[in-house]
Formats: sequence, C-alpha cells, structure tokens
Amino acid sequence: MSAHPSPGRQRSAGPSGPPAPPAEPFGARLRRAMDERGPLCVGIDPHASLLAEWGLNDDIAGLERFSRTVVEAVAGRVAVLKPQSAFFERFGSRGIAVLEASVREARAAGALVVMDAKRGDIGSTMAGYAEAFLHPDAPLFSDALTVSPYLGYGSLSPALALAREHGTGVFVLALTSNPEGAEVQHAVRADGRTVGATMLAHLAAENAGATPLGSFGAVVGATLGDLSAYDLDINGPLLAPGIGAQGASPADLPGLFGPAVRNVVPHISRSVLRHGPEVGALRAAAERFADAIRAGVTGA
Repeated sequence: MSAHPSPGRQRSAGPSGPPAPPAEPFGARLRRAMDERGPLCVGIDPHASLLAEWGLNDDIAGLERFSRTVVEAVAGRVAVLKPQSAFFERFGSRGIAVLEASVREARAAGALVVMDAKRGDIGSTMAGYAEAFLHPDAPLFSDALTVSPYLGYGSLSPALALAREHGTGVFVLALTSNPEGAEVQHAVRADGRTVGATMLAHLAAENAGATPLGSFGAVVGATLGDLSAYDLDINGPLLAPGIGAQGASPADLPGLFGPAVRNVVPHISRSVLRHGPEVGALRAAAERFADAIRAGVTGA
C-alpha cells in the first residue's frame, strides 16, 4: 500500500501546474442527487444476524457477497449509501478491503457514499481520521463522514477544513435517537441552550450563504417525537435514521422536521436489507421506500 499524505498535507501540483480546484461541494452534489433520485439513504450494515438471515456465513466471503449485492441492487438508484464501518472493521484488514471496494463501486454507480464511522478526536488524530475518509487520495475516500463532536465542536476543525478543501461533507451527531444520547445532547448549557441545539447552531454558521445546500449536516433521529424546540433549518442536510424497523414512517417526516423537511435524508437499513439476498427484491424494497418518502415529503 502506498504512503498517504500526512494530516494537513496539501495535494501536490501535477505536471501542468497548480493543484486542481476543489470538487463541487458535497451539499450541491447531494441536493442534485436527492432531486433526481429522491432523498433515500440505504445502509450497508452487514452485522452477523443479517448475514445469517441471508443464509451467509459470518466471514469474509459472506461479507463480500452481502456488500456487493447491496451495491448492485441499489447504488444506481438511490441518492446515498451509508456503509457502517464497524461491521467491516471487525474482520480486520480483509474487511477493510471489502469496504474499500464497496465504496468505489457505489460511487462509480452514481450513489453518494456517507461513511458511518462516527470519528471524533483532537488535533492531529482528528486530522488523521479526516485524511482517511475525506481526502481524494485515500483508499476509503467517501463523499461524507459521520463525526462525533463530544470532545467539543472545535475538535472537528481538521475534518471541516479538509471537507471544504476537497468538496466533501460531514454529518455531526446532534440529536441521536438512542436513549442514552439524551444525557449529553439534552443537557442545558450555561447560556440556556441544550448541547444538541448548540451543535445545530454551529452547523448553521458553517453553512451560511451556501447554495443550493450546505455541506455540513446533522444527524437527527426520526424517532425523537416533537422537535419543535430545535431550529433544524441549518441550510444543510439532516441525516435521519429511524425510518422503518425503528418505528418512524415516511409520513411522519413533515410533522417532525417542519420547513426543513426538504433537506432530510431518511436513512433505512433493516427494512430494505431484510429483503436480500435477491437483487430484485432489495431493489424493489428500496424503490417502495423511495416512493413513500417522496410522497411523504412532497405530498405527491
């Protein structure tokens, strides 16, 4: 494996002169993909129980079969695919190789890839995580990365800077749907705002003036119920897990997200993936959810 640039290193100039300009921003590419394909995000979550449901072994062969099947079924049709890095990492270097191939093939088919790795650290370590997923020369280069801000929002600066440089994006954990998240995200700061609301405000500032959509999004669970106390209009995407098996439905989205619903990227995993291993059945399930989400969001 070739050496990669150290954190913060600039891409070197080619033989024709200065470095190429940044790619089109992630937010613009996401807006176009959502408008053309609908806003659905399908997870690639090869956990052991789902491999077993597909009749696959919990090994590298099963992992590869699962991932390639999901990509083949939906990457040419949905706006976003979201691999869960942990389910690949558990197999070590061979699992990472499968993840690299899945990302390449999904992007080649036209889907945007959001790497669900939830990285969060400080200084050069955060810069290293950013280089691993958001630099165009990285084997795991993805269109966006999920990150955790709970070492302080400022700790994300290396990832935010690299995303701006290379036209990629980040999704910051803001209001997650797991019950344990409330003790941190709903905690009230000295200024009277909750921690979750503070993260949303930071993202709104990052996205100020961006058109047609900012590249810095929030993760906001679709199962949280009343979100009216939060300003979700961050001029950026809202990645919303919880549709399907976790209990929320496409029809719930307008009531949950209000005026920001057009920027919601609903994430579905099990309710689509359980239809495998047949490519046609997976594709049909994704298309049904895409149609239901489009109808729920637009009323069409």
